[in-house]
Amino acid sequence: MEKGIYQKKSSDRIYVTGHINPDTDSIASAIGYAWLLNERDGQPTVASRAGAINMQTSFVLKTLGIEPPMLLTDASPRFDSVMRRLDVVTPEKSLNEAWTILSRTAGIAPVVNDDGTPYGMVTGSSMFDFLRKIIGPHPKFRDMTISEMLDIQCREAATRNIPKFQPQTRIKDVINRLLRQEFNEYWVVDENNRYLGVARQREIVNPPRIKVILVDHNEPQQSIASLEESELLEILDHHRLGNPSTHNPIRFTVDIVGSTSTLVSEQIAEAGLSAPPAYAGLLLAGLLSDTLILTSPTTTMRDKAISRVLERWAFVPGSPLENENIQSWGEKILKAGAGLLTQEPDIIVRQDMKLYDYGGYKFAIAQVETTDLYQIGDMVDPLRTALEGLKKEQGLDFAGLMVTDVVEGSSRLIFLDAPPALDELPYEPLPDGTQLAVGVVSRKKQLLPIILSLLEV
Repeated sequence: MEKGIYQKKSSDRIYVTGHINPDTDSIASAIGYAWLLNERDGQPTVASRAGAINMQTSFVLKTLGIEPPMLLTDASPRFDSVMRRLDVVTPEKSLNEAWTILSRTAGIAPVVNDDGTPYGMVTGSSMFDFLRKIIGPHPKFRDMTISEMLDIQCREAATRNIPKFQPQTRIKDVINRLLRQEFNEYWVVDENNRYLGVARQREIVNPPRIKVILVDHNEPQQSIASLEESELLEILDHHRLGNPSTHNPIRFTVDIVGSTSTLVSEQIAEAGLSAPPAYAGLLLAGLLSDTLILTSPTTTMRDKAISRVLERWAFVPGSPLENENIQSWGEKILKAGAGLLTQEPDIIVRQDMKLYDYGGYKFAIAQVETTDLYQIGDMVDPLRTALEGLKKEQGLDFAGLMVTDVVEGSSRLIFLDAPPALDELPYEPLPDGTQLAVGVVSRKKQLLPIILSLLEV
């Protein structure tokens, strides 16, 4: 029973990802290759990206009605890879109900409050401690039947004060601390301290490696962080060699063409398949952007040949590009550029703002994109004023703004009334009071887990 319940999650899922600071070819080839592997080989493949999408790619995706791929900046295993969402009971329920769950989950019955926050865990060990506590000093309980004992509320036998972690917290960042503790199970909670699942120590010390395919790059320094902790399956690229070492042989394709989208499109055609019009338009965008509409010195006859195939697939009636041709579509792609921080500060701190309630603090983190972090210049003080207004309006303890450079793949952080715990944020302080977070582009998966860990009481 135990092996079946605690088998590793998503062990067959494959992530196709381009390089950090992805361009249109990187995003297009990741999406296109993931589609091909699913369609041709039946592999559970997911397109991902290693950084923020630039404005050109955003324009292409929006025009074609395609959602951006998921963000994957780090291959290091996280708590969500070992988390199990077990059935739960509330504190006032009887131990009989906890026992039923415990017998099905190989020894764990999570006890969760009505509001979704963790209360404690009933385990074989906690049950033994509970029975020893009530029977040892109280002879009158020695005649209590097992049935009577199981009528006692779960709260009485639950272990409390079990450490909690966010699903995106990297295991390697906390493993040494966990090994020094006496707990065998840990809570996994969301940003509002609500139950998501349970992680067991034996799973944490041996987490599953994610399976990765690299497209449009082969140098480790251009790839997702902690690539060495993943299981690298394949590389598909058109750049110079600088490839990482691998533990096992992998499929490695580096060819002399103008774009990785060319290589993906050729494989689709060779398989006798036809990419859907939107995906064909995306792959064509990757090809045209990298070859400057087939005029770059890197353009080959293969690029030109496959562009005609993509043209046939993409510019069909009913397609988002039905009125386009290679030249018109290419010109629109090249003209699409990144926007600037031209909006009013009050709008900037509200247009993409998330509220959180954690560790005894209610706070907000907003995010805005630009093409140059230092263009905010004299806007720092007005942005702080805007954060002050947001803080008062929402009744917050503190507020922050993440200004993300979509070209360089880094952010500047502006905080208002941040608690002392955030002094430990691992980012470079700048003279204007902001912080430079190099390589940080995701609020949810990069910045927030660190903030929540620092705020944990």
